[in-house]
Amino acid sequence: MAVLSHSHIPVTRTEVPWAIRQGVVAGVAAGVVFAAFEMVMSAIMMGLPAFWMPLRMIGAIALGPPALESGYSLVAAGVAGLAVHVALAAIYGAVFAAVAGGLRSGPTMIGAASAYGFALWLLNFYVIAPAAFPWFGDANPMVQFIAHTVFFGSVLGFALWRSHERLLDRAAPGIL
Repeated sequence: MAVLSHSHIPVTRTEVPWAIRQGVVAGVAAGVVFAAFEMVMSAIMMGLPAFWMPLRMIGAIALGPPALESGYSLVAAGVAGLAVHVALAAIYGAVFAAVAGGLRSGPTMIGAASAYGFALWLLNFYVIAPAAFPWFGDANPMVQFIAHTVFFGSVLGFALWRSHERLLDRAAPGIL
């Protein structure tokens, strides 16, 4: 496979499926970091019982608003929230990698992914949520901005950049 470190587009068609697979993995990794940040911030801002609220809110996407109630099974809401969150993170990672997977520079990849996270924040919280999932309006916008831009976007970009670096190291050891 001909991979050029200075390239900004995939060199061969086989790189696109590879980039998408890497995007899924990087998206899930970034999603885990994102969720951990959300849960910790929820507990810091609203007290320890609120630690699980982000998973309840995400779980309510699949289960409906009753999943937000304290009487609703935390296990059911949490498992649903985790499943929805991981699926969305994988999809968002794959989409970003398909579009920007050919970027090779670390700062460029991380910057583009951070901008992508910012765009996801705007889309998810100011377009989709108000229309379909109004309970997300209760989330702190600054925490959401940081979560999407830094803890999802930047982590996604870093993970994809490192996967490219590993590929380059395997493809041409000692050349670069």
